[in-house]
Amino acid sequence: MFLNYDVIVAGGGHAGCEAAAAAANLGSKVLLITMNMQTIAQMSCNPAMGGIAKGQILREIDALGGYSGIVSDKSMIQFRMLNRSKGPAMWSPRTQNDRMLFSSTWREMLENTPNVDFYQDMVKSLIIKNNTVIGVLTGMGHEIYASSVVITSGTFLNGIIHIGEKQLGGGRIAENAATGITEQLVEVGFISDRLKTGTPPRVDGRSLDYSKMEVQKGDEEISGFSFLNIEKIKPEQQRGCHITYTNTEVHEILKTGFDRSPMYQGRIEGVGPRYCPSIEDKINRFADRDRHQLFVEPEGWNTVEIYVNGFSTSLPEEVQIKALKMVPGFENCKIFRPGYAIEYDYFPPTQLKHSLETKIIDNLFFAGQINGTTGYEEAACQGIIAGINAHQKIRNLEPLILKRSEAYIGVLIDDLISKGTNEPYRMFTSRAEFRTLLRQDNADLRLTKLSYKIGLASQERMDRVLYKRNKINNIISTINQTVINPFEINPYFETINSTPITEKQKASKLVLRPSVSLDEMLQYSNELNKEFGEEDHEIIEQAEIQVKYERYIEKEKELVERMSQMEELIIPDTFDYDKVAAISNEALQKFKKIRPRTLGQASRISGVNPSDVQILMVYMGR
Repeated sequence: MFLNYDVIVAGGGHAGCEAAAAAANLGSKVLLITMNMQTIAQMSCNPAMGGIAKGQILREIDALGGYSGIVSDKSMIQFRMLNRSKGPAMWSPRTQNDRMLFSSTWREMLENTPNVDFYQDMVKSLIIKNNTVIGVLTGMGHEIYASSVVITSGTFLNGIIHIGEKQLGGGRIAENAATGITEQLVEVGFISDRLKTGTPPRVDGRSLDYSKMEVQKGDEEISGFSFLNIEKIKPEQQRGCHITYTNTEVHEILKTGFDRSPMYQGRIEGVGPRYCPSIEDKINRFADRDRHQLFVEPEGWNTVEIYVNGFSTSLPEEVQIKALKMVPGFENCKIFRPGYAIEYDYFPPTQLKHSLETKIIDNLFFAGQINGTTGYEEAACQGIIAGINAHQKIRNLEPLILKRSEAYIGVLIDDLISKGTNEPYRMFTSRAEFRTLLRQDNADLRLTKLSYKIGLASQERMDRVLYKRNKINNIISTINQTVINPFEINPYFETINSTPITEKQKASKLVLRPSVSLDEMLQYSNELNKEFGEEDHEIIEQAEIQVKYERYIEKEKELVERMSQMEELIIPDTFDYDKVAAISNEALQKFKKIRPRTLGQASRISGVNPSDVQILMVYMGR
């Protein structure tokens, strides 16, 4: 009945879709097994993509040749570039999306990808021979063979849904949990644990009074995520979001349900996401605050369903409704479905290699929430790396491993592998020590060449990168050589309250002024406008960033050079740590458990002191 496949991907969420697309586009014959064909790439929680650091990740996925950025652009209903008031390293694109269009667009793109087959079933267990995975056994009793397997189980492994005192088995509301895999993997030596996440209630937008809320509109300029020329909505077509707030009355009502809260009564064993707490957790942890912000987000173009961002909860349904009705604008709200918490199995990611292959079983890869992360973007980026490396491994090719200095994706995977996590891991710009280099605007310049080299990024992408790089270099060269007259530029400086100049100056020097925009300078300088006035705004902006932040960029590059020396010192897989005298017991245990690839990775393991690394380096030198 079934072919033998190169790669089987178990799970059709964000990680699974990217894994399947990547492996197939590299030339592997892929089978995507999902429990429900109607929920491929489902946005299980909020109908949005990107945001702080997550937007950078999406642009990196796109630069590598993944689909998430394209799908997000095609299904967006609103676009915002967050943190514009800060430096470019902090700018983060975010889209509000049509939930149903997002999912259907993903499925359409996968169906149009050669080498991808689909099957609706549950993966019950793995077929393992000589510590190597060779296929899967499904819930329907089918044995399907493959050279490698990628597990992207999301929140489905032994998932339990909590709403007040009610407990339901499930990986998502109204969907069954997945069973069998955890028990089998634990039996062969893996360690598993439990995590928890949650989602807010969905309400009927027709029952809300938007006049009592603040309007949050999209940007006047839409750049989106993909570096390809994807047709997007026009700024005036965007759907607005709204902002409202809880109050002390809301908080008092919520507290009446604490005695039936699964979180406070100990029915939930898993640790929840620190940076996306439930509303009951917020009012408990931040008792001094009398209100919390709520974002009222439409679920799509053609639906009245509303996502209440900031009101994640697992309190009893009647408490949720009563509290919501005290929120300004929600006095007459009708609820479509309640918020709930979900608890599920994950495998601490120190059991993985940087390629996302497991250390215990060859050719078995994990991606997404099974590794302890939270968020669509974190899952998707692991998916594309796992899909690439599943293909590379079975062809005896070098894995694609991104460095911390190359991508947020590299930071995320290195954090997981080196430090592990005992709470849902979420990416932030603060986690990246080289964030001036890892901006959202230059992801294509950083990563497309790497992906093109292995055969994933298309010729079209590579050509666009080369064109962009040449144009940027030409603009920088021009502004370094062009001299600006005071009579030309001073009228512009008056408009931005910047000190006028009294003599001719190089354009590059003027661009260094904090309030000066190169785009705006073009309107006042005939010379500059003649040279590149017709260029794309993003290319001009990229050139401006490189000029303005040249010193900071160079400093980070120097730091990367120094750090790379440690990253290049490879620790052999067979290295015997027991022979290294004088290192601490904790470091010894951590080294033997994690088996770092390099001295750089060894230095980032929590509990390892610089002296331990120095001793290890000296011993390796011998």
